[in-house]
Amino acid sequence: MKIGITGATGQLGQIVVEKLKGKVNSDEIVALVRTPEKAAELGVEVREFDYSKPDTLVDPLGGIDHLLLISSSEIGKRAEQHSNVIEAAKAAGVKWIVYTSLLHADTSSLNLADEHLATEDALKASGIAYTILRNGWYSENYTGSIAGALAGGAFVGSAGEGKISSATRADFAKATAVVLTGKGHEGNVYELAGDEAYTLTDLAAEISRQTGKDIPYKNLPEGEYAEVLKSFGLPEFFATAIASWDTGASKGDLFDDGKQLSKLIGRPTTSLADAVAQAL
Repeated sequence: MKIGITGATGQLGQIVVEKLKGKVNSDEIVALVRTPEKAAELGVEVREFDYSKPDTLVDPLGGIDHLLLISSSEIGKRAEQHSNVIEAAKAAGVKWIVYTSLLHADTSSLNLADEHLATEDALKASGIAYTILRNGWYSENYTGSIAGALAGGAFVGSAGEGKISSATRADFAKATAVVLTGKGHEGNVYELAGDEAYTLTDLAAEISRQTGKDIPYKNLPEGEYAEVLKSFGLPEFFATAIASWDTGASKGDLFDDGKQLSKLIGRPTTSLADAVAQAL
């Protein structure tokens, strides 16, 4: 059996490959990547694979039984790119596709939801067995800003008192490996999120506790937060998007208390305290 991992050199993909190597032989894993040179350290077979080049996608999928489709990083192009992969998988005889979607994609107000839903619909219409992993927010999406918060003396955002049920990429990667190597997951849609829900006020307090510095949370209107992000050098599109996602968090889009993630991985998800400690 061969398991193909798209986006295997990405932040999530690399960890999935490592988690899979603990469950199956390395020669059963195929890294499907845009730039093969970047995958040399993965220790598995590597094949060139570019979502945006549909005419080139069938051959690299040859012999692959199970395919992990990690969502593209190109927002706005995702639906088309994912459709390209699904069509190629059909032609190549892939038996099962596991897809990384968005938490509560069918009800979320985040602007990311539409393309994920379009992909979910394409999967369901494809005739290929599928499993949908609706991943919640990665803790790293917020802990990656700790250095900036320490430098600026405050953690800023637009999430208000919205509760965020995040988990680390390693938590999500472990669940992905469990699903890819397990049985009985076909046709399931999993809402995956951390066990512990927190606000950005809670996050700022935890940063303060661990660093011994007073780092308050400063809530800003969405537009003002976007301007702050642009002042840090982020492109306008990305700054605007991040600010809007924070507003989504204030509406509950990043909250889930179903604990399906911890059930899959067989342990509690990484705590806020541990996620902060890992980032410091």
